[in-house]
Amino acid sequence: MVSTMVVHGVNFSPVFLLLGAGVLLLSLAFFLWPKSTPNSVPAESKKYPLEDEPDDDGMSKKVTVLFGTQTGTAEGYAQAFAEEGRTRYNGEVTFKTVALDKYGDEADIFEAKLKEEQLVIFYLATYGDGEPTDDAADFYKWLTELSDDKGAWLSNLQYAVFGCGNSTYEHFCKVGKVVDERLSIFGAQRLVEVGLGDDDHVQEDDFNAWKEGLWSHLDKLLDSKIDVPPTPGSAYSIAIPEYKVEIHEQGTEMVQRDFSKSFKSFKRNRVIYDAHNPCKCFVAARRELHTELSDRSCTHVEFDISNTGLTYETGDHLAVYAENHKEYVEEAAQLLGQPLDLMFTLHIDDKVENPKNASLHAPFPGPVTLEAALRRYADLLSPPKKSVLTVLAAYASVKEEEARLRMLTSPFGKEEYNDYVVKSKRTLLEVMSDFPSVRVPLGVFFAVVSPRLQPRFYSISSSPKFSPDRIHISCALVLGTSASEKVFRGVSSTWLKGSIPAEEDQENASLAPIYVRTSTFRLPVDPKKPIVMVGPGTGLAPFRGFLQERAALKDSGVTLGPAILFFGCRSRKQDFIYEEELNDFVKRGVLSDLSVAFSREGTTKEYVQNKMMQQASAVWDHLSNGGYFYVCGDAKGMAKDVHRTLLTIIQEQDYVDGSKAEAIVKQMQNEGRYQRDVW
Repeated sequence: MVSTMVVHGVNFSPVFLLLGAGVLLLSLAFFLWPKSTPNSVPAESKKYPLEDEPDDDGMSKKVTVLFGTQTGTAEGYAQAFAEEGRTRYNGEVTFKTVALDKYGDEADIFEAKLKEEQLVIFYLATYGDGEPTDDAADFYKWLTELSDDKGAWLSNLQYAVFGCGNSTYEHFCKVGKVVDERLSIFGAQRLVEVGLGDDDHVQEDDFNAWKEGLWSHLDKLLDSKIDVPPTPGSAYSIAIPEYKVEIHEQGTEMVQRDFSKSFKSFKRNRVIYDAHNPCKCFVAARRELHTELSDRSCTHVEFDISNTGLTYETGDHLAVYAENHKEYVEEAAQLLGQPLDLMFTLHIDDKVENPKNASLHAPFPGPVTLEAALRRYADLLSPPKKSVLTVLAAYASVKEEEARLRMLTSPFGKEEYNDYVVKSKRTLLEVMSDFPSVRVPLGVFFAVVSPRLQPRFYSISSSPKFSPDRIHISCALVLGTSASEKVFRGVSSTWLKGSIPAEEDQENASLAPIYVRTSTFRLPVDPKKPIVMVGPGTGLAPFRGFLQERAALKDSGVTLGPAILFFGCRSRKQDFIYEEELNDFVKRGVLSDLSVAFSREGTTKEYVQNKMMQQASAVWDHLSNGGYFYVCGDAKGMAKDVHRTLLTIIQEQDYVDGSKAEAIVKQMQNEGRYQRDVW
């Protein structure tokens, strides 16, 4: 039975919505904050069982849905697909959705499980510059390293792969493409061509088009005894998933963030900090890197990791779980029509007759105030998906607003949705403000309207050789240049800029759960190898760590190879970040040449690629002598321009044509001598 919530005399009843073809309901999971102390705690040496879903209940027809996600998008598609499948086949087919890190954690397990599967659908995001997500890393490594000589050992498996990525990146949907290819090599039968979801446009449209093609194949495999509509997706009635809300009396004690560590958090008798078990660390220091003349901001932040057991390497990334700013929390509460001090707990209705909630994950712990829930768990500043607009339409009390929301999600409103949400980067809060008649129940808001608040990733700007007890990062924030300009204030950038450092106020210092994500962005093993670094703006971050590490090596008597840094900013008087440090590295011989491009000084704009061309001879001399080439920063514009410039330099300096230059760059990439840390 579905519950009804009554708050302040308003009766919120469950709403059921008929969804047409191509409409997606993302079932969004909420994570629980970890129970972690500042210290790394020894754990007993024991074997932890794999976290897995319960076995099938005897149903002969089963589809396994596996996903690898970094921000929750791939997981949302996996859950939505499974939810639609349960409805499509009237519950007569089991759809089992599992994260890849819970499906297995080593080669023997992956192999044994895949051998037993008959139908598997993969949803795989590509992270960074063609890398697998954290939860898919073990599976990807195993599958890509498996010898082709193993033969057609997966001949009994039928599969499909949908990749999530961004076409502005060179390795668009690489993980999905590679997994699709590897499965085929081992004899698995591909049901449809690999789907390519492009986050630079409307990824939902890519997903909907791909899955409709997949359903026609699954219908033939699964519907021999099941009556399904002849037109895929045309007659499916899907209810909006909803948490049951329990309201508590004022004065009820609020639960603290606390949950048990997963078994994978324990390795070699030490706690391993990861996405499931981040480490709570204080902000030790914070300072503004831009001058008062700048209309932008770049915040330098140092997290204290002393006595935690948390370690990092130069070039790694830091994940930060920030919180929503007070003004956004207050606005969200007003839009929900609820007081900030409302105390409640979310529950999943475990009644069998509630299939609509089958894909809901465990909610965040309660009792909790609405203020704390909105601050810690809801991503209020993300652009809403079409599926979210569909849900908002169901709760609009004004017909014109309902019609407008439905039109935005229809096939006829594709361009308008793109203009209204995607191009304008309109946030969830802004969309809800545009439709004031919408009043979404809390159970629905936290179930499907607001995505879970994800960690933000930053390139670490320090070296453990220089700063073993602190991790440094730098975070940019656009403040706006005019009253008419829309200013997008990110969750994490706003939190970091307003954080309270311990060096200023020890008792009230800001605290955030963090963890380190291992990167492949590394200095050469041989420090005598030449290096060329290109990083404008906050793209300087990992190179600051590189230079700190080189300085430590030089101080210990190690001979260093030459190093060129191409850095770009707008003006020396506004945003030349870490200027004194960089000049000091030059004086100490850690940096051979510092070449700075100022795009807002002089009569013409100058960028890092212009500086590269000015020093084309030196760049090619270093690279042709086994040097390493590094790029960090914007993937959509800068990284592509730098790549084209590198090809031009090779052609001109080595007297080769374009195809030969591309072959040289490809070889550098294969040898790990061309590395990118782009976003």
